[in-house]
Amino acid sequence: MTNFTKQAAAGLRVLLVLTVLTGILYPAGIWVVSRVPGLHANAEAVDTTLVGVDREGDEWFHTRPSAATLPASGGSNKAEVNADYTTVVAERRAAVAQREGVSEDRVPQDAVTASASGLDPHISPAYAELQVPRVAKATGLPEQKVRDLVAEHTSGGLTGTVVNVTALNRALEAAK
Repeated sequence: MTNFTKQAAAGLRVLLVLTVLTGILYPAGIWVVSRVPGLHANAEAVDTTLVGVDREGDEWFHTRPSAATLPASGGSNKAEVNADYTTVVAERRAAVAQREGVSEDRVPQDAVTASASGLDPHISPAYAELQVPRVAKATGLPEQKVRDLVAEHTSGGLTGTVVNVTALNRALEAAK
């Protein structure tokens, strides 16, 4: 057996093993884990505080915009110098300013720049604070109560202080 034949055989064995591991076993394992009981309550999916869930309506706090096209997640790879990206950010800034009843210069950056995965549950305290008056008015709760809920769901992390929107909206729902 020549050296080339030995190397080719070894390469094929590695290819076969990796194909089985990454092409069959790993996807099967992920499928099995996704079927684990406990992820549903009363026959409905339970939202987790680890994933951003953006609810429609003025009575909810909103997450960051998503660059993903559902049901997939992923970023857009567009930079700040990209004309399409700049246009989208400007449109988002105008829409958020109008929804919140403020000038465009008061809209925080995370309100207009997309989360790469579209699954991020966190927003900045500034974006949460911007939304407090609208949420309080829509829910009928006093603004101070809404601010207290925001404070309860604000935490410090490796990337700085953040507000978990999913947990905040759950608390808001319970407070109504």
